[in-house]
Amino acid sequence: MAEATVGRWGRNLAVRMPSEIARAAEPSEGERVEIEIRDGDIVIRRPAARTRADAEAAAEEIIDESRTHSLGRVTIRELFDEGRRG
Repeated sequence: MAEATVGRWGRNLAVRMPSEIARAAEPSEGERVEIEIRDGDIVIRRPAARTRADAEAAAEEIIDESRTHSLGRVTIRELFDEGRRG
């Protein structure tokens, strides 16, 4: 578990994200997050998952890109279809 120190950022309080957490979560500068109190703890998380339409559009983009990349004998479409059967 990583630890951080609360500090000031202008009139607000701020928590700096330790590098091991940043590497694991891969946040981007300016990305918005949700903050809530749960049983007295501060919980920071990304907003709810994107819509199904966003996911399907991303999947189609991956499938289109797959034509220029090789996975050996397995295609992106096969992996995608297998994921649907889950």
